[in-house]
Amino acid sequence: MKHVLECTGNEMLITDLEKAEGYYLFDSKGKKYIDFESGVWSMALGHNNQQINEAIKKQIDKIMHLGFRYTNGLVEAAAINVIRTLKPFSGKCLFLSSGSEAVEVSVKMAKTISNGKKLLTFRESYLSAYGMSGNKDDSEWIKLEISMCRDCSNNYNCGKCKVIEDIPFQKVGVFVFEPGNSSGLMLIPPKNLIYEIAKRMKENNGLIVIDEVTTGVGRTGKWYGFQHFTITPDLIALGKGIGNGYPVSVVVVEDKIAKKIEMREFRHSQSHQNDALGCVVVSEVINFIEQNNLIETSNKNGQYFFGKLNELKEKSKVIKEVRGSGMMIAIEFENKAKAVLESLNEHLIKKGFLVGYKPIYNLMRFYPSLTTNKEDIDSIIACIKDCLL
Repeated sequence: MKHVLECTGNEMLITDLEKAEGYYLFDSKGKKYIDFESGVWSMALGHNNQQINEAIKKQIDKIMHLGFRYTNGLVEAAAINVIRTLKPFSGKCLFLSSGSEAVEVSVKMAKTISNGKKLLTFRESYLSAYGMSGNKDDSEWIKLEISMCRDCSNNYNCGKCKVIEDIPFQKVGVFVFEPGNSSGLMLIPPKNLIYEIAKRMKENNGLIVIDEVTTGVGRTGKWYGFQHFTITPDLIALGKGIGNGYPVSVVVVEDKIAKKIEMREFRHSQSHQNDALGCVVVSEVINFIEQNNLIETSNKNGQYFFGKLNELKEKSKVIKEVRGSGMMIAIEFENKAKAVLESLNEHLIKKGFLVGYKPIYNLMRFYPSLTTNKEDIDSIIACIKDCLL
């Protein structure tokens, strides 16, 4: 790749992938790979999904792009569909182009009506590739350490914990919560901790922004990751799976908050805002999930996958922990097993499995398509077993 700038920090392993069917990828020689990472965690319904493709083709022949002063019913229809998946939440939607943009705009909206107060999040959270939410400058953000709470010595009695007591909630205007992905580390915070933070935010008239870019659209076994916690969002950012590979994202704003934002005359405008084509993709993704009962299926298959990995952990001396939720799972290896992890990653690629690999954290991770069947889960389990046991 002489003329392609590489700046993701990841090694390029395969350069000739030519076609896809479902969650299978094929290179120029016909070798099949099973994608257990869903691209960049985005292909929730598999590559080359024919129902999504047909909706795109049909819309391209009608109208793709609109302007700031004219629109059509497809945008409103997509907003209705998104809000339907969030019941009893009620609000308004803004359609954008990337998850990073959706989070950044959500944070800016919340910051606009929080009267300059500080923002609170977890240090491990990846919120955006740029901007206020990407930089998380210490002058504006208070950053909690999830790792402080994972091995709690207080029996998760978070209401009487120094971690909570040390947060100056009267100075915090916005809590930005990413429900468990934690930059791909899958560090899921204790439910009691989130309950106590959310409770105190509401007591102090603060706002709650939920970053569902990775955890939304069925990834965790529910429609949205925040639904595993006792927390009520004011703004929600969606991306990745909501477009199944098409670059579309959504900011969902609760009705009362939307009115306040509009009264403040908040402004954000970009070229592909509320585009008809992106909105058609969003609606069709939701339709496909509902028609195929994929929330329940992904929850069941995620539990199955999680259970099989835990069975390997019990037999292996190198697996420290299996963690995650739904079809979002990570294996953390012991520090002494770095060479084993590297060998496993190479073995899986050779055998035709694409997975997430983060050696600096001794981590292997899986974000399979929600359509992944048990037979292919069994096949990767067998491959891991061959390498480790």
